[in-house]
Amino acid sequence: MAPPIKYTKLFIDNEWVDAKSGNTFETFNPHDGSVIAKVSRGGKEDIDSAVSAAKYAFHRNSEWRLFDASKRGQILNKFADLMERDIEYLAELESYNNGMILQMAKGVVSRGLASIRYVASLADKIQEDTIPADGDVFSYTLKQPVGVCGLILPWNAPILMFLNKVCTALAAGCTVVVKPPEQTPLTALVLEALLKEAGIPKGVVNIVTGFGEDAGVALTHHPDVAKISFTGSLEVGKLIQKAAGTNNLKRVTLELGGKSPLVIMNDADCIFTIYNLTKYERRPEIHSLTIDRLDVEEVMMNKVLGYIEKGKQEGAKLQTGGKRVGTTGYYIEPTVFSDVTDDMTIAKEEIFGPVQRILKFDTLEEVVDRANATNYGLAAGIFTSDINTALQYSKLVEAVQCLVRFYFKYNPHVMFIVGPRSKIQTLFSWDC
Repeated sequence: MAPPIKYTKLFIDNEWVDAKSGNTFETFNPHDGSVIAKVSRGGKEDIDSAVSAAKYAFHRNSEWRLFDASKRGQILNKFADLMERDIEYLAELESYNNGMILQMAKGVVSRGLASIRYVASLADKIQEDTIPADGDVFSYTLKQPVGVCGLILPWNAPILMFLNKVCTALAAGCTVVVKPPEQTPLTALVLEALLKEAGIPKGVVNIVTGFGEDAGVALTHHPDVAKISFTGSLEVGKLIQKAAGTNNLKRVTLELGGKSPLVIMNDADCIFTIYNLTKYERRPEIHSLTIDRLDVEEVMMNKVLGYIEKGKQEGAKLQTGGKRVGTTGYYIEPTVFSDVTDDMTIAKEEIFGPVQRILKFDTLEEVVDRANATNYGLAAGIFTSDINTALQYSKLVEAVQCLVRFYFKYNPHVMFIVGPRSKIQTLFSWDC
């Protein structure tokens, strides 16, 4: 039974409103391609209204700015309580709109709850420094919220990214305008309703559903937005950084694409390695396996099928899979290629689908050089029984995070900081 669709409008200044243009767009169930709902399609005028509301809510005498820091933490904890109350509905809606299996969706919500609880605990612990100075003067630092933040979410993990971006901004005292992914907008709207129920003041959190070419562009170029946080492709990330530099030099946090090379050494425990590779849905590149995936829309499915054809044309050996499953929905068979070389398209470009590439190597030095020869740098991993090998690889590989003997576990306490091409500035943790 399909979960009920409760919200399809924009949320601006504490009210559910239609887009000023009256336009809507359809969001689909990737399981069978059916239309779930028509959602308001916001544009530049709606972004202007949302930013104006967020800016007013950030005014120095506003209710939000006069809150004690502990009050912000209390609201976030109340929000987490409401999410726990509605966890079944949230997971069902995420699965319905995004296509991930229900068990995985429940895990995503649980990980998001861990993030909320953690950042809520930090809201009243933001500290400054006093710096010794000569003579009868002293210096001190004062940490202040940056202001209005524009938060642009990806389609592959809308709940988790909403929570990671929105809750850290709120804990710091910022106000936000959220642009959910057009492919999977529904859970963000429900989370906004829960924030309102938790007592978030008027104008602090605003949501404009719509497309990147109108709502997204308007948000990234808006002069009253002090910071943009974006998760998505490397190509769009470059455009956002350029936009930030052409108007008000707004701060930018980017989490971009990755190839995430995973090295399996010949001393690795095979059973343990296979268990971990099938337990966590990642797409490591070197000596690895994968699990099935349902792509979120037909365009994405066709793009993945195109990569599969490209792999065959360029000489990779198709070991299994490679076809669409059925004629309804956006399923693709689990696909594994062997005899892949570094110059092949499937070895170089990010593929959002169940397509695994197996490449062979002889030495650790060789595989490090090959892993670093990428336009990305999001993550890396290694399975080995030798801790010295693991530490050496972790030091040499150019990735924001390196995972040893698991892939992937979530820890909200650990920050992701400046990295090559895939991440800029910090996400999560005390330092964000």
